[in-house]
Amino acid sequence: MNQPPFSTSLPKTSALAIWSLVLGILSLVCFTIFTGIPGVICGHKALSRIKRSGGALGGQGMAIAGLITGYLGIALAFVMIPVMLAIIIPNFAKARKIALQNACINQLRQIDSAKRQWELEKPRQPTEQPGAEDLKTYLEEGMPTCPAHGDYQINSIGKLPTCSIPGHALDE
Repeated sequence: MNQPPFSTSLPKTSALAIWSLVLGILSLVCFTIFTGIPGVICGHKALSRIKRSGGALGGQGMAIAGLITGYLGIALAFVMIPVMLAIIIPNFAKARKIALQNACINQLRQIDSAKRQWELEKPRQPTEQPGAEDLKTYLEEGMPTCPAHGDYQINSIGKLPTCSIPGHALDE
């Protein structure tokens, strides 16, 4: 009648197993190897410690789930990163091209404005063409150059200035 009380204590869950599962799930959600790799490392260390504990530590299922989700997150990252780069890089190139085009068009507007001021200085014929030296006083920073390395043509008063690069033009 003096029996020892029945023990129902469960083994303590390994903290590394919990971290492995959390990091593995994060690696799936965020497609990142920055949480997948630590999740896999924690999972392997947790399994090793659980086996060495002789039953004092639990959480083997969590550690295995952390390993699986961590490895899947790493695999997805290696698939998703090139896909994202394939989408992003052409868009950056297109945005750069448009930015250079817009900068060139703005400089053509400055040249055209300087031509109009030169024309107003004294009456001139629409066929007269100012030179770069004539416009220098009307342009704050001197004669601009195309940011995409095109060549500007000032042209006559009756004609808009142009750039040698297609698409870099003022609308009439």
